[in-house]
Amino acid sequence: MKETPLSNCERNFLLQAITEKKRLDGRQTYDYRNIKIAFGTDYGCCIVELGKTRVLCQVSCEIVAPKMSRPTEGILFFNLEISPMAFPGFEMGRQSELSVKLNRLLERCLRNSKCIDTESLCVAAGEKVWQIRVDLHLLNHEGNIIDAASIAAIAGLCHFRRPDVSVQGEEVTVYTPEERDPVPLSIHHMPICVSFAFFQQGIYLLVDPNEREERVMDGLLVIAMNKHREICTIQSSGGIMLLKEQVLRCSKVAGVKVGEITELIQKALENDKKARKEGGKFGFAESLPDKRITALKMEKSSVDTTDVETKAEKIILDADPPCRVISKPVVWTEGTAQIGEGQGNTWGQIDESEDDEDDEDSAPESPVVEIQSKKTSLNDDVVTLSDSEEEDVIILQPEKPSQIRVTEQQACSASDISSAKKKKKNKSAQK
Repeated sequence: MKETPLSNCERNFLLQAITEKKRLDGRQTYDYRNIKIAFGTDYGCCIVELGKTRVLCQVSCEIVAPKMSRPTEGILFFNLEISPMAFPGFEMGRQSELSVKLNRLLERCLRNSKCIDTESLCVAAGEKVWQIRVDLHLLNHEGNIIDAASIAAIAGLCHFRRPDVSVQGEEVTVYTPEERDPVPLSIHHMPICVSFAFFQQGIYLLVDPNEREERVMDGLLVIAMNKHREICTIQSSGGIMLLKEQVLRCSKVAGVKVGEITELIQKALENDKKARKEGGKFGFAESLPDKRITALKMEKSSVDTTDVETKAEKIILDADPPCRVISKPVVWTEGTAQIGEGQGNTWGQIDESEDDEDDEDSAPESPVVEIQSKKTSLNDDVVTLSDSEEEDVIILQPEKPSQIRVTEQQACSASDISSAKKKKKNKSAQK
């Protein structure tokens, strides 16, 4: 399915709003959308929401043979998958130019920047090393995929734990999480990408462009930086010429944004670690608010229970007395009591139902009417219905209907033959 193009009215409206330093979602020029980080039940699984852009990250590991050029270093593999589920304009089963560009940018940002100590992933030099695989799935596309993917990747790597191993001679033993606690990865720094969109040949710029702003932008500048203000990678696309002052200004803004995002990731990791240690709630299902799960849930309201007895006594005193007075029981003898007047004694009286039964028994029996059923006798040729009061009725059946039909057909054929002979004679006479 092809991407729906923007109309000229929408394009002009967006560009006019940008020139007036206004954005559709009410943000300022250097403002990011709300960032939410939620970790799953397993280590290395997380979902990052950048506004409405959502990316799922899953980190896994396995023991493989190392590369010949680097026998003592582990392997890092990144894969960003884009499907039509996230955006109708993406194609299924085909790697587009956008997907290739994003994967290369992630590798340059995370692997080439040496943010992870790959030598610590070595199990046996030249024989076995750990391969760390980072799979990223784009769940919803609303602009700025690379920033959300970089945050999800580094958060998943920081949250991931690999199994502990021991080497005795040539034997390598991998322990389960029940036998030994998993080991976290050795991470030196946390590089994060910050995107800048330029409009009207670099006159105006925006941080964290959304999907509609990306359609009308002239160029894009991506700066990957850590909290120490060290630039890990930088990439410019779109074919616009940028001045040195513009790049320096973008790098300063990126340094501030990276520091804020790094603190947010560390805070999310600490909260997850604390919840797991205390045995509290953690995971995707627990991170969702209650209003989304239960629609009919009511908020708890505090009830004041002080001076309940005094209020109840006051209500009873202020209430009107009952309109009906119940008589007190009268004790005639020991063990018996009477309340009210009661009703008369009905002992020894005959019920009306018994009288009705006696009348029915004494009534004369009704005469029995006998109905004589009609008898029908069926013969082979004649059917006779006999009755004592009616006359006899005889029904005659036609004999040999098939012969009659044959004779009629023969008569028709004979008449046709005679008419045909007459026509031939007339024709011969005319000749």
